[in-house]
Amino acid sequence: MADRGIPADATNRPAERQRLRKLAQAALNADMTVDQVETVLTDLGSALTGFDRTLSDLDVTIERLGGALDVLGTTLTKVDQTANRMADVVDRLEQIVERVEVLVGIGEVALRPLGAIESAGRSVMSRIGLG
Repeated sequence: MADRGIPADATNRPAERQRLRKLAQAALNADMTVDQVETVLTDLGSALTGFDRTLSDLDVTIERLGGALDVLGTTLTKVDQTANRMADVVDRLEQIVERVEVLVGIGEVALRPLGAIESAGRSVMSRIGLG
């Protein structure tokens, strides 16, 4: 192109401009990407703060659950102890019932002759005409 009378550096100008445009566009794209990354990081920071609060709340809830489980364990121990004491009471009541049954049996045996005497007395009274 130098043959036509156009300086050599003038022919490179459109290519250089194109190159500069591409570099400028790449710089703008990089700047937009950096802005997007900053936005994502800011949002991520907010999310992590919220996650930290949630984990703190979860820790408190787990501590409360631990306390509730301790109370439940104590209550179950007391229920077991009460059940054992009630079993002892039931055993004693069964022994008392057995003794009362024996006494009732003895009383029935002892009252049979009285019942027979009463029956005989009524029979005699009715024959005599008093009954």
